[in-house]
Amino acid sequence: MKPLIAEWERKFAGAGYEFGTAPNAFLVGEAPRIVMPGDVPCIADGEGRNSSWLAEQGHRVHAVEASLNAIAKAEALAGSPDVEVRHEQVDLDEWSWPVATYDAVIAIFIQFSDPDGRRRLFSEIAAALRPGGVLLIEGYGRGQLTFATGVPKSAGYLYTVGEMEPAFPALELQLLAEYDVPLDEGPRHRGMSALVDLVAVAP
Repeated sequence: MKPLIAEWERKFAGAGYEFGTAPNAFLVGEAPRIVMPGDVPCIADGEGRNSSWLAEQGHRVHAVEASLNAIAKAEALAGSPDVEVRHEQVDLDEWSWPVATYDAVIAIFIQFSDPDGRRRLFSEIAAALRPGGVLLIEGYGRGQLTFATGVPKSAGYLYTVGEMEPAFPALELQLLAEYDVPLDEGPRHRGMSALVDLVAVAP
């Protein structure tokens, strides 16, 4: 097992939900852009707060996550008969992304790759969208280094507007914003935070 995956297995081993059970606010605000019902993967889905919510809205959700402990919690969270999520254990560094398959890709706090790995991942994400498909990304910006409210702690894993603006040349950029806001998303995302949001659409 890779050290990073083993680390997250340990973090997700407890009984509680490290990032809460409510969906991410950015996702909730931007989800109306997604065709209904859509084929939607939540990548690095963690404990399922976002995938469960999207399924509740009526989307066909594929939740991919490396940690088996997180997947077990996500399956419990999506335990309602009205919520159908396909959970899959995936190492995104090795996963073969489908092409032109999804109506949206949800990438909320997926900051586990260095800049080279992130460029490769972003290229695969863009190619996975159908025409009209929507990409939603939220993550920590460099300003997060001044706050003690979440991970990662290394600048190379944090976003900047300058990096994100040209990151998806095949997509039409709809929104790119950088701002500070207090988060309350479980014990690991609580307090003032520096965020970068991106919305882009496949032509």
